[in-house]
Amino acid sequence: MAQNSGAEEALVDLPPSSKFIYKTLSREGSMTLKQITEETLLSSRTARYGLTKLEEAELVETAPALHDGRQTCYSISHRSLGSDRIGYPETALVRPDSADERLAEFEADDPDFRLVEVSTQYQDGHIPGAVELDPRTDFLDAGTRTIPDARRLETLLGERGVTPDSTVVLYSDGYNEFAAFVYWTLKYYRHRDVRLLNGGKRYWTENGYPTTSTTPSVTPVEYEAHPPNDRIRAYRQDVQDALSEDTAIIDVRPREEYCGDAEAPARASGHIPRTVNIEWDSVVRDCGRFEHQRALERPFAEAGVEEDDDVIVYCNVGERSALVWFALSELLGYPNVANYDGSWTEWGNLVDVPVETCDSEDQ
Repeated sequence: MAQNSGAEEALVDLPPSSKFIYKTLSREGSMTLKQITEETLLSSRTARYGLTKLEEAELVETAPALHDGRQTCYSISHRSLGSDRIGYPETALVRPDSADERLAEFEADDPDFRLVEVSTQYQDGHIPGAVELDPRTDFLDAGTRTIPDARRLETLLGERGVTPDSTVVLYSDGYNEFAAFVYWTLKYYRHRDVRLLNGGKRYWTENGYPTTSTTPSVTPVEYEAHPPNDRIRAYRQDVQDALSEDTAIIDVRPREEYCGDAEAPARASGHIPRTVNIEWDSVVRDCGRFEHQRALERPFAEAGVEEDDDVIVYCNVGERSALVWFALSELLGYPNVANYDGSWTEWGNLVDVPVETCDSEDQ
């Protein structure tokens, strides 16, 4: 990643350790102190000193590690690199600063702008102006998580004041995977302007942006869904056809789930044959924000997945894979990516499809 002139000027008077760490973070993305020392071979004391100087110069930002809140993750400050720091379009990924500047518009009951929290923790505090979308009650159908049909979607969005012309900004807890699933659903129904808030609720609250427990007043509207875009949704038959075609199939679950070493919500454990395993959380930093472009591209390049490939992604129920779909399709611009939302919950419960484990691959 190229450094901008402001960052270069600020680095001039900093010690070599700071410059080395800054270059490492620019290349690798968010890292803990332990990861920095392992990558740079600097002592813990020297690394801490270099990081302190970078913090004083406002060149790095910190956030608790998502997997272990006792650890701190360091990453390049968005302020040091400006609004175009990661090269992603604001039409897909909204910076927290930008959302903060537009809170008055989200709070104004203006159907042109709707902020939506996709969460079961909405009542514990949410971004001012955000309306609630519960992923459990709103995206459950006959006891099975699936996307709503067009009529149901029209009701859900209309009740929340969303029109077909609304700019919809979505966010959720964790790594934004629930929000990504709703984003993908809206894109499936061809909603024109939908975006994700980078970092989601965790990054927002950890960095002192405002929250409220007040539920906004919203005027219901009519919503009319467009015909679905099946190009971005894979079905069971699409996956079966892909087994004999030149299609990249990516299993984004953790390695133990992929290998069949963890209990699965299905009859069988393991993975679909011919798949590569690229874990879903590799596309985001521990603070919850998406990796910069070079780090985002790396795991797919290493797995031999190329931009022009036909790609199918899956997990257990399509949520984590929706986050990877967003990274590939919306951030990296891969043109032919589909999310298999039936995922392992469907495939692993079928009796007439092939299943592999890492042990069976080695035989």
